[in-house]
Amino acid sequence: MKTDDRKYKGRIAEDTAAYYLEQQGYQIGYRNWSCRSGELDIIAFYEGTIVIVEVRSRTSDVYGTPAESVDWRKQKQIRETAEVYAHHKGQSHFPFRYDVITIQMNHSYQVVELEHIVAAFV
Repeated sequence: MKTDDRKYKGRIAEDTAAYYLEQQGYQIGYRNWSCRSGELDIIAFYEGTIVIVEVRSRTSDVYGTPAESVDWRKQKQIRETAEVYAHHKGQSHFPFRYDVITIQMNHSYQVVELEHIVAAFV
């Protein structure tokens, strides 16, 4: 898969996830917030909690499911980046939650399945 295709697929997945979250009552604060330690796909606010949402997509299960790709290394990187975000924005006193949204697409990049894993890791 070419880099342009990956970016296009990633943008579709993130747009779909953000739209879904808004429909569920989440307020999207930031998309693709980044610093030296990494990037957070979506930072949302829901019922007094800051929700860090990792968006993963796949067009096939050849390399495993989208959820399986959020391994302990990725979780560690997300937590570290979220700590930088909280410090930078003065929001360390708010409760945090880490969700994962998985998007399964067909080969034409049409979304065929979305799963929202609430509190996917701590």
